[in-house]
Amino acid sequence: MTTATSSPTIILIAGHWLGAWAWDEVLEHLKTDHSRAIAMTLPGLDAHDSERAAKTLDDQAEAILGTISQHGNQPAILVAHSGANAPVSLVLDRHPELVHRVVWVDSGPVVAGSVFAPDFPDELNELPLPSFDVLAQQASLEGLSAEVLERFQALAVPEPGPVLRQPVELTNEARRNVPTTLMCCSISSEQVMELVLAGHPMFAEVANLEHLDVMDLPTGHWPMWSRPRDLAKAIHSAASRTN
Repeated sequence: MTTATSSPTIILIAGHWLGAWAWDEVLEHLKTDHSRAIAMTLPGLDAHDSERAAKTLDDQAEAILGTISQHGNQPAILVAHSGANAPVSLVLDRHPELVHRVVWVDSGPVVAGSVFAPDFPDELNELPLPSFDVLAQQASLEGLSAEVLERFQALAVPEPGPVLRQPVELTNEARRNVPTTLMCCSISSEQVMELVLAGHPMFAEVANLEHLDVMDLPTGHWPMWSRPRDLAKAIHSAASRTN
């Protein structure tokens, strides 16, 4: 039986506009499973950093690597939600040996050369959280109460412009050998795999993965708030897989 002292550290990384605070409930449930789990805030998403708007994907990838090293420099399990997929893809490319498994939460690996917002104007330093009417057209808000949305709006930090405009440079095919779990929330696993087979740009890289598990957790795009207990159980289950 695997114990907390021998298990890889689980590092939770939220997507755009979010920091470590987004995982508070999930962390509470993970601790009841005796998992070693931490949440981190990516550079550029710390409201107290006066230079945050200048942070890049490279800064974010280096911060993830730094977090791994701070916890023994042993292979970690990276849980990447939504827009955290770009910096985590860089980590997988640069140091695949430091990732025991990656769990994509309503997300997935990016293809080489991808840019999140190539048309984001150079004169804009950052992208604030859109109104929820606009956001709902881009991602499912299913399961989020008015209280949760209020907290989201109050704590959200604008996304740095350089993060949105920077191409993701990937050259190391060993990144595709890292065991991977796709946790499908706002889109079912059946739909995701249909998009993979169709070569959809959002999921094209999934077809190249050597070790892939797919799990369904039906809810909206922010399962850490809509189904935190179930998400924690699913992460624990994925983390317990042997390959």
